[in-house]
Amino acid sequence: MANKKRVVVIGAGAAGLSVAARLQRGGQGLEVVLVDPASVHYYQPLWTLVGAGIFPKERSRRPMAEMIPKGVQWIRQAAAEFRPEENCVVTADGQRLGYDALVVAAGLQINWGKIPGLQEAVGKNGVCSNYSYDTVNATWEQIQRFTGGRALFTIPSTPIKCAGAPLKVMFLAEDHFRRTGIRNVTHVSYMCAVASIFRAPKYAERLSAIATARGIEVNYRQELTELRPEAKEAVFKHAESGEERVEKYDLIHVTPPMGPPDFIKQSTLGDAAGWVEVNKATMQHVRYPNVFSLGDASNLPTSKTAAAIRAQSPILVANLLAFLRGTTSDAQYYGYTSCPLVTGYGKLMLAEFDYELKPVETFPFDQGEERGSMYLLKKYVMPEIYWRGLVRGRSWPWPLP
Repeated sequence: MANKKRVVVIGAGAAGLSVAARLQRGGQGLEVVLVDPASVHYYQPLWTLVGAGIFPKERSRRPMAEMIPKGVQWIRQAAAEFRPEENCVVTADGQRLGYDALVVAAGLQINWGKIPGLQEAVGKNGVCSNYSYDTVNATWEQIQRFTGGRALFTIPSTPIKCAGAPLKVMFLAEDHFRRTGIRNVTHVSYMCAVASIFRAPKYAERLSAIATARGIEVNYRQELTELRPEAKEAVFKHAESGEERVEKYDLIHVTPPMGPPDFIKQSTLGDAAGWVEVNKATMQHVRYPNVFSLGDASNLPTSKTAAAIRAQSPILVANLLAFLRGTTSDAQYYGYTSCPLVTGYGKLMLAEFDYELKPVETFPFDQGEERGSMYLLKKYVMPEIYWRGLVRGRSWPWPLP
């Protein structure tokens, strides 16, 4: 490129770091600016194992200053406003950051307040959630204190980070109840706000069979709408009939509703739901050709996982660089995502699939079966791949292209 081009990346999560590192390394003549106010970066997939007492939560965090790719300018501010017609972003402190290309990788927003009673109750009196660094320890504490009764596990109808995560905590908790001898006095219910236990049919069938074999009750289209912690009651609403259902609990793990960050939802970059509206193959914005998005903030119709970002990042970068050069790229994303579905201590089903929800499996065996080897992959290998590979913008031969 004859002139130095500026690329502004919003968000220093897995997606933003991966893209910034790839651009800095591969885009000669680029000025890469990364915008994020956070002082700490979290490897959030580890929280499933933290909530099950396997790892201390401190293993999931590193100082953000150590994560910023060398040569990338870090603006330690929150993005507040997009002005795509002016090719600039305004930060919370009023800085105007002009760009030749913009990458929106701001993740999603957890809306704790949308369930009355949840925010003040989480971490206490049987209420827990793995979905934040501040609350994840309480999941293991509440599971250990539980001596029997009704254990509920919820999943909302909104898109969420790793749609398999609510299943994982349920299966691990149920396994713990068996190991500690209280399963025979425990009723386990999965309160699922959607019509299927998992999106990809192959794995949904296997997961349903596991739930049935372990005596887990699965209730579909049940959306948690309110928590009454004093009475230990959870209120659910049926997605179709609107009928209200009140369930008593002694333990409840809540997956809170999630959505796009407000500053994206309020901008012209969002679709009707507020997610950044991009072409699902190229990750280029459908109205602003110099804007790209990936990961949780985008409206890509696939699961919001770190593995999806691993597949998306090199394709987005190829298309962005081609745009800046005034050329074209044939790089396309076909929707690959992965979810390591922990089904108990030492057991895991590795789901890998594409936009069509068809399996795209890496290993030469049926990944729909529970395996100890895949559990070890999740526990020991995937964190190293994340810290040494994904957020450093490095490639490796997994997942399959």
